[in-house]
Amino acid sequence: MENLLSKVATRSPRLFKYEELTWPEVADLPRDTPLVLPLGSGFDQGLLASQLSDPPRIGLLPAFPFGWRGSGLEVPDQIFARYISNLLDSLRDDGFSRVYCLAPQGLDPQSLFIEELSSSCLRPPIQTNLPIYQLPPDSEREKVILIPIGHTEQHGYHLPLSVDTVIIDAIAKGTVGRVPTRSWALPVMPYGVSTHRSSFAATMNAGGRAFEDFWVAVIDVLAARGFDRFYLMSGHGGNTSFLVNIVKYAGERHRRIFCATAWLHTSGKIGAAALEKYRTSPIGGMGHACELETSYMLHLCPELCHMERVVDEVDFVATPDYYMDWIEGGSLVANPPWDDDTKTGAYGAGSHATAEKGRLWLEAAIEEKAAHVEEIHLQHAMREKRRNEGYGLWGKAIP
Repeated sequence: MENLLSKVATRSPRLFKYEELTWPEVADLPRDTPLVLPLGSGFDQGLLASQLSDPPRIGLLPAFPFGWRGSGLEVPDQIFARYISNLLDSLRDDGFSRVYCLAPQGLDPQSLFIEELSSSCLRPPIQTNLPIYQLPPDSEREKVILIPIGHTEQHGYHLPLSVDTVIIDAIAKGTVGRVPTRSWALPVMPYGVSTHRSSFAATMNAGGRAFEDFWVAVIDVLAARGFDRFYLMSGHGGNTSFLVNIVKYAGERHRRIFCATAWLHTSGKIGAAALEKYRTSPIGGMGHACELETSYMLHLCPELCHMERVVDEVDFVATPDYYMDWIEGGSLVANPPWDDDTKTGAYGAGSHATAEKGRLWLEAAIEEKAAHVEEIHLQHAMREKRRNEGYGLWGKAIP
């Protein structure tokens, strides 16, 4: 078998990472290019190529981190299948004809997930025994569980699709590094919600309802295992309104947890002060593929930045109560088509970005999230004290 695998591996086509492309590069891909969304990692690339009849190129999407049987954090099959199905449909909507989900070795063949996605699910020919582990480990129960959620979407001509995932993953890991005894982070989720996905190629969309159902189910599983403090951290603005709903649902269903979220990152008291201190663009210069996100990427992944392609787009249709900037202002909430306000997919002034600004803003974002971790601990402790003392209705045998 080892000899066979080595022979297959030598025939492996050039695999490329979908999330490292820009949207115009995805728009230019032949529509019969196989695109594969793997569940987890560690699969054999040669065997994958063989299953696809050795095409000249295969696009690998970011790995989906958990949710299936054996992943360490399992949600109901139907909820999981809907999330994956919506992501695959995003690729089909862009015209791709060979779209697949790569199931991990050892996934139960009787799974409803396999049944629902049978026509687009690749299954490894070798079955192995999956390791038994849990996310998070039970030893982390007294910590705030950080849930970083990014996205895979267009970021103008000069930045890759992975921007939101790269940034929020770095912030989550930095937060755990700052307060390791107080927090623990789940693997970053690279797929969120984009209601505007049809405007520019390459943007994925989990769908708002599927997104909410999935993350409520994650909280359900973790709360049942004894975890009681959660922080849903988003690197993508399109996730925000849905995360607010998730927090509301979770708080109502599990009365003794404290589940919180916030508007993006680098936007609370600490982050806002850092933005004001170091930015050089005016209001409108920070929104999407902008001074802020480009600076982050120049610091974290400079090799994926194409600064020669930057186009500043600050001609947002602004009125006193509706305008675009990282910390949005005004009382109006709306969702007009993106192509009303941008020709390239960017909102803001990416040309103002520097790696040093990215480093400074990352430090501020980590400091801000670490402070939020402490506040979540404080909120939970204060509320548990009241409950245990029989405050109000808690003194009348409410669980």
